[in-house]
Amino acid sequence: MIVRRLQDADRTDRRVTSKTWESTRLLLKDDGMGFSFHITTIYAGTETHMWYKNHLESVYCISGEGEVETVADGKVYPISPGTIYILDQHDKHILRAKTEIKFACVFNPPLHGKEVHDETGAYPTEAEVAGR
Repeated sequence: MIVRRLQDADRTDRRVTSKTWESTRLLLKDDGMGFSFHITTIYAGTETHMWYKNHLESVYCISGEGEVETVADGKVYPISPGTIYILDQHDKHILRAKTEIKFACVFNPPLHGKEVHDETGAYPTEAEVAGR
C-alpha cells in the first residue's frame, strides 16, 4: 500500500512549478500503477496553452473558476468546482483561470515527476525522458 499526504509531498521535489501553475505529483511512474495522479494549482489571471500529444489526461476541478477552450473548434467550456474535462483526443487546449483553480489530474501514461510543458505545450515522451 502507498500512503502519501499532500502537505508532505508539497515540501519535496514532487512539487513542480511554472509561470502559470504548480503541481504536486502524488503518484508517479515509479509507483507502478500505470497512471500518475497530481494536485495542480493554476494561478489566477493566467492563460496556459497545452497539447498533451503524448498523454491522455482527466482533470477534475476541486475549487476555483475558469474556462478551457479546445483549439480545433474554438469551443469554450466553463470550469467550476465539480467539473471534469477529459482530454481523450490529445486535444490542443487553452486553460484560462479567472480565479486560482485547484485540480485533481490523472495522466496516462504516467509522468516521471519533473515534466514541464515544452514549446508545443506537451510533456515529453517516455523515450525523451529516458534519454535525459
